[in-house]
Amino acid sequence: MRKLAIVFVLAVFVPSLVLAWLAMRSLHDQQFVLERQQSLLYQKVADSIARDVENFLLGRQHEFAQLVEGMLPQNPMAITTNFHERIRANWPYAQVGFVVTLKGQMLSPSPASCAGFYAANATFLSSTTPSEVYWNTTKGFQQTSKAPPQKVETSQSKDTNPSFAMKTQKRSVVPQQAIAAPVAAAEDPTDSKLAPSEAEFRQIIGEQREGTLARFSDNKLNVLMWYRPPRRSDLVFGIQLALPVLIEGVKDYVQTLDAHLREEICVALLDDSAKPVARSDAKFQTNWRHPLVATEVGEELPHWEVGVYLLNPVKLTQTAQTARLTLGVLIGTLLAAIASGSWLIVHCLRKEMRLAQQKTDFVSNVSHELKTPLTSIRMFSELLAEGRVKELEKQRSYLGIITAETGRLTRLINNVLDFSHLERGEKKYHFEPCDLTEIARDTCEMYRPHLEESGFGLKCDFGAAPVRVEGDRDALAQILVNLLSNAEKYSGTSKEISVSLKGTTATDASAELTVCDRGVGVPRGSEEKIFEQFYRAHDSLSSGIQGSGLGLTLARQIARSHHGDLYYQPRDGGGSCFTLRLPTKCK
Repeated sequence: MRKLAIVFVLAVFVPSLVLAWLAMRSLHDQQFVLERQQSLLYQKVADSIARDVENFLLGRQHEFAQLVEGMLPQNPMAITTNFHERIRANWPYAQVGFVVTLKGQMLSPSPASCAGFYAANATFLSSTTPSEVYWNTTKGFQQTSKAPPQKVETSQSKDTNPSFAMKTQKRSVVPQQAIAAPVAAAEDPTDSKLAPSEAEFRQIIGEQREGTLARFSDNKLNVLMWYRPPRRSDLVFGIQLALPVLIEGVKDYVQTLDAHLREEICVALLDDSAKPVARSDAKFQTNWRHPLVATEVGEELPHWEVGVYLLNPVKLTQTAQTARLTLGVLIGTLLAAIASGSWLIVHCLRKEMRLAQQKTDFVSNVSHELKTPLTSIRMFSELLAEGRVKELEKQRSYLGIITAETGRLTRLINNVLDFSHLERGEKKYHFEPCDLTEIARDTCEMYRPHLEESGFGLKCDFGAAPVRVEGDRDALAQILVNLLSNAEKYSGTSKEISVSLKGTTATDASAELTVCDRGVGVPRGSEEKIFEQFYRAHDSLSSGIQGSGLGLTLARQIARSHHGDLYYQPRDGGGSCFTLRLPTKCK
């Protein structure tokens, strides 16, 4: 049993505990995993909207180029003086229209008509003063990740596009989950991926036909689009975007969300000062500088970001905690199932091994029980058969011993056969109305000579009134014989046995037949085990007490087959009492 238990623990229980420990450890990472999965989903939303806004700007850039081409007559110089008025009248996205030559001459607008624009941009557009700009001349719509801004550096040479180092700037917002893309350990997720380059306008144009650039003047963002018509490549037509009109154009990208996302998040387009200029939920308010995730729009709108905010910030944590709790309960349930199954397996193994040991002991006990009476019968029968015993009294005594041992052998064999029949469900009873008083009196009187010859005193108290029950007379008699046999075997030095019978009472329609002795009793803890098959509280081979361990088992099975039961209780003053309880009416 010990070896089997060790094998079971090493093969099943220990691996189960290790797996459970690993599963419990993984629970600590569940909240992070769930938050990361949600953040990745929301990051895709922010990336998609930022890409849509950027593509919208590129679309306006190409639209502006087409407008300029359509406005150009045979002589492009004819529209240079009134380009500002004409582009504003034909295109709502234009706040200011300008025309500049590659030599730096401002042809439109006039200083008087756009004094503010002229003061802020004249020196830069005329390429007399370099300025910090964010610029992009990439043609076509961007469908993947944005290309890094081009780098230029100031130089005395005006006919090339040399590059120089850019300045690192901080983002206007600090996302709670900086997971847009894996970053190196040395990188700071709060650093902007966009940086200004100090360059002159002519350097930016280079050989390009169209482009967009952004620059800050007095902390105010100016977004400029420009186009060089093939017919007059020395002229640069441009506009300063009207940001309010642009914002109205991109609102749909921000406000159009799937229904399930509208219940979870608010998406906002933030300007360079982290103030919302468009959002999916007009009533939502929060600290706009700390979105869950955010994506920078691009060089066209530097430091503008698309931020995603949780409508219910604790919902994600609650979801993760619920998942952890569910997994924890599941793991706990599985552990409990493994522990319960392990206990049941060990319990069944112990029970089966105990039963196997009891069967082995039963074979030994029965062999001993059979050998003892057979030895006595053979010895005394040989003495009588050979005529060695002449005295008549001895002959009678020897014949009495042979008769008693034969009865003992018969009872033992009947018990074994009856138990075998009961185990196979083949035992049949012949139920009929009978008098329990008569059965008890006849059985005691039949057994009395044997008990008195062995020195026992048998006291019987049955009363005169009959006790009517319905049952099998022989089976009920066998219960009493087994109880008297046990009382005889376990009597010890006090050879006193009493049998009593109580009939029906007003409150309890049952009969109780009790057999008491003053013997060694039943050890504590074995009160119910003595009714188990093959169990013996006192082993015959070590204690010298004969028995097979089937007498009480058969007696209780017979009693329960008669809708009654057999009980044990210790007797006051020492000894045992066994009570057969039977209903006085058949159920």
